[in-house]
Amino acid sequence: MEGPAVNADVLIVGGGIAGLSLAWQLAPRANVVLLEAEGTLAYHTSSRSARQMQPSYGPGPIKELTARSIRAVQQISAELGHSILSPRPLIFIGTEAESAAQSGANGYLKPLSHADALRMSPDLRPESFEAACLDDSALEVDVPQLLEYYRAQAVAAGAAINTDAPVHTAQRTGSGWTVGAGSNAYSAAVVVNAAGAWADPLAVVFGVGIQGLRPHRRTAAIVSTERPVDPAAPMIAAADDTFYYRPDGSDLLISPCESVPCIAEDAKPVDADVRRLMQRIDAVTSLGISGLRRSWTGLRTTAPDGLPVVGYDPEAPGFFWLAGQGGYGIQTSAAMATMASELILTGGKSCGEVPAAVAEALSASR
Repeated sequence: MEGPAVNADVLIVGGGIAGLSLAWQLAPRANVVLLEAEGTLAYHTSSRSARQMQPSYGPGPIKELTARSIRAVQQISAELGHSILSPRPLIFIGTEAESAAQSGANGYLKPLSHADALRMSPDLRPESFEAACLDDSALEVDVPQLLEYYRAQAVAAGAAINTDAPVHTAQRTGSGWTVGAGSNAYSAAVVVNAAGAWADPLAVVFGVGIQGLRPHRRTAAIVSTERPVDPAAPMIAAADDTFYYRPDGSDLLISPCESVPCIAEDAKPVDADVRRLMQRIDAVTSLGISGLRRSWTGLRTTAPDGLPVVGYDPEAPGFFWLAGQGGYGIQTSAAMATMASELILTGGKSCGEVPAAVAEALSASR
């Protein structure tokens, strides 16, 4: 390592949606340095998402954070002078039992008749489903714009963002942590573990007990179609969570919704899985998939109970967890960052305007 250590109040490790949103919230009130191992920000999961904000998606604490995040992103849109959110209703289709189970377990979903589902999405094959239910509150979010807003606001407030800076050493000091990343050394009172799929391996480098976080594969693809795609059409999802598709401009974005445990890696799609997915979607819609534009696989990292881990480690002073967002990272980012920043700055004594019950449910000591 070259030169003296770079000093910071808070050192954030991870340049995805979690780390960037936290830098946005912290930078106006603290000296923040963010480290990203890759050469570009948001290289892994954050750039490979479905780009949806769904108030109906997830357990209670996630729904609370999602509702707050949507309000925050609406304020960001007003600040930018254009909306980065657009309506994208979500229709679940399946058997009568599957549809009833979805709508019965989720107060956001409304039963939708077979005829109304076909009216809203004329490309559905009538024989491909028995029943449907609707989430008319779902939104599509321009994730690149949201990520860039977080980054630009953090930098404008004084945050330093360093890429090509993988953490390789860490040592606890009397006043915090000394960290080696890339060819530089950093010193900070607080280190935030926002390393996504690498959160538990990073904790090992710091000598901190792991949280049992596990990455899971989730594949998606962009495909062309024989018939024109309506860019304003709803998102269609299987009520048994085995696929979804939605417009992506004049193409379709499709996913098998798989959740296959794997190691932390730069995940790649399996060609055979993508081909099977294309056949499955073709059996549901009459648009006629004509070709594969591109495909990718991201990693959704979850704790054993399925909730994110947000808070100071109970055994390692100055080590803060912001990890395990699973499939909820985009839709909760604004509110989760606000909550996390308050916890960091108050030593865990306050979570700001977010209900204390939410912070307790996500706590690293739960």
